Amino acid sequence: MLLIALCSAVPLARGDDIVQGTLLVRWGDGPQATVGRAPATSQVEAWLEVGPGLRYRLDVGQAMPAAGDLPALSNRRVAVSYASRRLPAGNADARQATTPAIDAIVPVDRLPARALAKAANGRIALAAPVTGSTRWVTLMCKFADVATEPKSRAFFQSQYGDAPGQLGHYWSEVSYGTIDLAGSSAHGWYTLPAPRSTYVTVVGGKARADLSLLFNDCTAQAESQVDFRNVQGINLMFNAELDGRAWGGGACGLLEGVHTCTRATWSPPWASDNVASLAHEMGHGYGLPHSDNSDGDADTHDNPWDLMSDAWRHAATDPVLGLLPKHLSMHQRDRLGWVSPALRYVVPENNAAVHEIVLETAGVSPPGGVRLVVLAGAAQPDPYRTESYTLEARRRSGTYESGLAGDAVIIHRVADNGVAYSVDTDTPPADLSGNEGSMLRAGEQWNTPDGRHWVSVIASTPTGFQIRIGPRPRVMSAPAPARERAAAPQASAVGRIGAMQEGVRRLLEGHARDTPTCGTLVRRWQASPACAPFER
Repeated sequence: MLLIALCSAVPLARGDDIVQGTLLVRWGDGPQATVGRAPATSQVEAWLEVGPGLRYRLDVGQAMPAAGDLPALSNRRVAVSYASRRLPAGNADARQATTPAIDAIVPVDRLPARALAKAANGRIALAAPVTGSTRWVTLMCKFADVATEPKSRAFFQSQYGDAPGQLGHYWSEVSYGTIDLAGSSAHGWYTLPAPRSTYVTVVGGKARADLSLLFNDCTAQAESQVDFRNVQGINLMFNAELDGRAWGGGACGLLEGVHTCTRATWSPPWASDNVASLAHEMGHGYGLPHSDNSDGDADTHDNPWDLMSDAWRHAATDPVLGLLPKHLSMHQRDRLGWVSPALRYVVPENNAAVHEIVLETAGVSPPGGVRLVVLAGAAQPDPYRTESYTLEARRRSGTYESGLAGDAVIIHRVADNGVAYSVDTDTPPADLSGNEGSMLRAGEQWNTPDGRHWVSVIASTPTGFQIRIGPRPRVMSAPAPARERAAAPQASAVGRIGAMQEGVRRLLEGHARDTPTCGTLVRRWQASPACAPFER
């Protein structure tokens, strides 16, 4: 404990420091919006876990541009480089003229092969593919001062399984058979060692849940009964409200006697009652960010074409499992490596040809034919600033998609940090996509804002749509819908990503001389005997 206390006393990083650890990105999601209650805006937290009892909270505003694609690095070993930045004039802290700020975040674990080159759309495919069996464990934990047990263990066990509507079936279908949940199980209820007020405090007038403490105490209560070996995710269910949100992402703690980092979710009763909400948080555990619509507000839960935005509206229902998860957008599936080259059709940035494509519905099984069309955008010096567009076909059919707003080709703009924004041709864009402006139907056409790609939906087919893509046509039978406003170019906060990553790698190599035994801590603490327990 003394050693941990010593390392916990490490001051904030200096401007020339590099810190290594496991990046934990967590997304918080509010309950379904109802009459008289506006939807809660999502929250994003980023933490760097460098060892037991030592964790840095990262400034998300700095971390996002510094990583290029922060969600792709979630639950992975990274190096965080700090640089000195001059404080604004009139800053209250007159004792120092500069402050450390995050300059770069790069992976230091084994890179997936596809991250060694740019993806087909000109961006870097940094996310590690998710494949094979991903075993999850559900732990039901109740606060020491709240006795109620909202649902039985049998209910939570039934959320897994391979029948239509259950999570095993859903993740297998949406991944085209790439992953399964074999061996997943539910356990509890376990009583936490402290009352709810210990875990949920009020900061600045707002409730805040200590997610790490909840994770550690809940897993500790289950340790003697649950086999955590080879677990790839833990779903934590609680018997009372947390801080008004369900959470998904990653956590670290002592499992089977070893300090371990894994995917994790935290659900209050209103979230755990619905498979749709749980699947959304598990998506965050897999490293998926929110999708969004095009209205420009702070609400990222207004795109019902993607489970990772609006899990509540236009969802199918089950009398036992509650709201069922709709499918992920094709872009989200592609992030996790679930869209094979045979299912993807890429139209190059400088396209001069006309492409006739039968776009099959995203959810048709077994997979076959084109499911995802990528319209490459103009390459940018910083590849993370390169924008592209995706096309996918969606139909009201099957177990999960019967509640969709309509049958249509859905367009997404892929931009900063890999976020996909549903395109809406209405002016102004609707507050909730799912309107006619978000659906491209037979007989309609659309073009990218820069005029590089023109898309026409020629006809509907029994399992999708026939579409035509080409350069600007010489003769148009009807005017194209109003173009969406092109985003103003933004300068990268850390320069060109490629040069940045190479620079940090060189810095790491240079620091190797100073880090013979303790590579997880800031440089000036690496020689300390207190760091010996953290050697890897």
